[in-house]
Amino acid sequence: MNNQSYAPNSIGILMEPAVAVFAPNLTVKDTTAQLREMIKGNFITYCFVVDTENKLTGVVAMRELLFAESHTTLESIMIKNPFYLYPETPVLDAMKDVVNKHFPEYPVCDRNGHLIGTVRGYKIFENQAVEISAQAGAMVGVEKEERVTTHWFKAFKYRHPWLQLNLLTAFVAGAVVNFFQGTIDQLVILAAFLPVLAGQSGNTGCQALAVTLRGMTLGDIKSGQGASLIAKEALLGLMNGLFVGISAGLGMYILASSQGNPNALMLSSIVVTAMTFSCIVSGISGATIPQLLKKLGADPATASSIFLTTATDVASMGLLLGLATWILL
Repeated sequence: MNNQSYAPNSIGILMEPAVAVFAPNLTVKDTTAQLREMIKGNFITYCFVVDTENKLTGVVAMRELLFAESHTTLESIMIKNPFYLYPETPVLDAMKDVVNKHFPEYPVCDRNGHLIGTVRGYKIFENQAVEISAQAGAMVGVEKEERVTTHWFKAFKYRHPWLQLNLLTAFVAGAVVNFFQGTIDQLVILAAFLPVLAGQSGNTGCQALAVTLRGMTLGDIKSGQGASLIAKEALLGLMNGLFVGISAGLGMYILASSQGNPNALMLSSIVVTAMTFSCIVSGISGATIPQLLKKLGADPATASSIFLTTATDVASMGLLLGLATWILL
């Protein structure tokens, strides 16, 4: 069996040869006799019943063989029209298909129903567990191939290009601050709230990103539901941003008043408004970026947080400084 002819992360890669394959007219007695020989060196869970063209017609559990009469044929005790997987199916999609079945072994057939192998249930979830464990690293540019034992130089090659990309995107956020340098010079108090807005909006975006990636991994986001998810995260950004913004605005009012700033109330309102809208942008970005990466054919988790951080920093800092410039200067 040439597993390598199938795409990476497909069921075909995990496939094993089907051992216990029998004709439907074979009796329980004859089947048991053959199984005694087959079991030597093989781990057999089910008997697979095929017709003369090797098309899968049924599956027989060992329990049925145990309790059936010796003269009974497999055709009379088999489960007809059994569930099976295709070899080209991605492991992630297969995991969604079998998540409620929990069978120890699944037959694998081609598009014409011919039995070509089997795959162990634990291998499907074991393979996907590696993918999920790599997801957190992929969000910040750590390749899934990197392990704790990876040589430091290879780890450097994996990580450094993403850090260069992160630096480039950080310059974008820095350019926004530099554009409003005159505003900061006149309203120095705003500098104290730039990291506050960036931190809160960034966390809002990460929450949306985490939920979106989880939904994509588990298959919760069906076709056409991406827009509704974005709308939901925008609403959550509005609500969270407003209430967090009120708290931050109160902090601005207290700080500005203690300094005798005559624009304390206006500065407080600016913080509330900037926080609210930056959290809306962050929620939308967190739900949009992984879906966009998937449409572009890239791993949805790959460096998502790098792009998200840029979007949230630009939105939060740009809104705060832009509103202050427009209203107070």
